[in-house]
Amino acid sequence: MTLYAEIATLIAEGRAFVLATVIESAGSTPQKPGSKMVVLEDGSLRGTVGGGAIEFQIIEAARQLFSAPERTRTLETHLTHELGMCCGGRMKVFLEKHEAPMRLTLFGAGHVAREVAALALHVDFRVTVVDARPEWASSERFPGCEVLLKDPADHARALSSDARDCFCVTTHDHPLDQAVLEALLPKPSAYVGVIGSRRKAERFRMRLEAAGVEAAALERLRSPMGLPIGALTPAEIAVSIVAELIQVRRSASPRK
Repeated sequence: MTLYAEIATLIAEGRAFVLATVIESAGSTPQKPGSKMVVLEDGSLRGTVGGGAIEFQIIEAARQLFSAPERTRTLETHLTHELGMCCGGRMKVFLEKHEAPMRLTLFGAGHVAREVAALALHVDFRVTVVDARPEWASSERFPGCEVLLKDPADHARALSSDARDCFCVTTHDHPLDQAVLEALLPKPSAYVGVIGSRRKAERFRMRLEAAGVEAAALERLRSPMGLPIGALTPAEIAVSIVAELIQVRRSASPRK
């Protein structure tokens, strides 16, 4: 498999990586401009930029870039003076971070969920839709999404999550919304939101608190979810929700 094919596979699998490309070289160097190497989060490699001390330095720089706010970095090194290599040349390497897409799980497959899914896919979220109703949860209604014909509350209780997961609760039933939220709020995530009015939000917070959900978890709940743009139609509501998801992804200031 060529390096480009491996990169395409990593992107399709939603895996994060740093692409290192030699962009300049002078004198004797192990690789010339255009040589590429992929560094994964676990330190495994695809391709090479020459091995030895220079490759080790690039791997370390790539690992640092994974946790840095910037997406690119340039590394310039004299192989003999700085690394003690016998080559005697100089290399400049461009590092480019490709982040794993955030995962969005929609609990409920109604009209708003359908609009949210389409828009979220367009801005590079990986979307899963969960609903027990086959007439609503179908690949025809949600092209490009993973569609799970399951009870949303059962799925919420069973799933594992991390800080790149976003959850939007849009089921057809208020008690089901609450059951899903009770399961989701204690789990790690970047975003948990539920659709509804401010009055519904107040009632939900009271019920969730009574059910034993901790105050710190309740603070993370976005309810009503979406930025306050006066949205009315399902499409407009979807715009407000996806805009808030983008805000979270870009680590912008949270909504007041």
